Amino acid sequence: MRPTLFVLAAGMGSRYGGLKQLDGLGPNGETIMDYSIYDAIRGGFGKVVFVIRKDFEDDFRSKILSKYENHIPVETVFQSLDKLPVGFTCPSERTKPWGTNHAVLMGKDVINEPFAVINADDFYGRDSFAVLGKELAKTFGKKNNYCMVGFHVGNTLSESGSVARGVCEMDENGFLITVVERTAIERIDGDIQFIDENGQKVTLDENVPVSMNMWGFTPDYFDYSEDYFGEFLKNNIQNIKSEYFIPLMVNELVTKKTASVKVLDTTSKWFGVTYSNDRRGVVDKIRELVDNGEYPDKLF
Repeated sequence: MRPTLFVLAAGMGSRYGGLKQLDGLGPNGETIMDYSIYDAIRGGFGKVVFVIRKDFEDDFRSKILSKYENHIPVETVFQSLDKLPVGFTCPSERTKPWGTNHAVLMGKDVINEPFAVINADDFYGRDSFAVLGKELAKTFGKKNNYCMVGFHVGNTLSESGSVARGVCEMDENGFLITVVERTAIERIDGDIQFIDENGQKVTLDENVPVSMNMWGFTPDYFDYSEDYFGEFLKNNIQNIKSEYFIPLMVNELVTKKTASVKVLDTTSKWFGVTYSNDRRGVVDKIRELVDNGEYPDKLF
């Protein structure tokens, strides 16, 4: 039995100016997702589930899914604004998706085994999939034992400016206490810094773990998420910008001691395309990895 990889690919990439999930960045037109799928296969994952939007299904199937045939089983689910619990109706003026944990809920009917969650447009690296796959393989038949990959903050910075990251606090045994979203993190004069809620400058150690939305769950997470989404909607349905994020659910479960989340260390360096001028740097980094033998010239 092998864990499943669940890829969040429903976003449009508005800042990037198009469907960045479909953008060819590798030597033979590979997308960032292709590298994630390749790393997941060699990390021991046995199936991939994509959550996408219905309106780009045809493009996605022809450009993305077809290349994985004969490599790994693939399923597709759809995120839409009207997929809400009984008793709730989406406000007519809302156009924004309901957030990452709503996207996760879309997998409830097709995922019955331990699963990882990743963003489609983030390059996570080989080691991160290896450590996550190994940990998830231990959780078959268990409940409430989750994990996340904690990237060293120094391995996640952008050369284009400041970034927002979920800074993790752990206990002495390496389990998550809380994830706090910090904005405007950047390297200044050699130090990694951000400004806290009191306007104070805070310096972070290079190796402080941050969440890059790379999680590991057992299927019971769907039930908690469904229940808590109802509570979220009671309080937020009229706020058309409110979003149901994964860290919101995780913090709720950890704070109430319903579940534990093991923070997994990785040597991988994260990179991604947030803005269009990031693209060249990503192409160069992938080329370097290929030249160094980390990946074959052609993946699939």
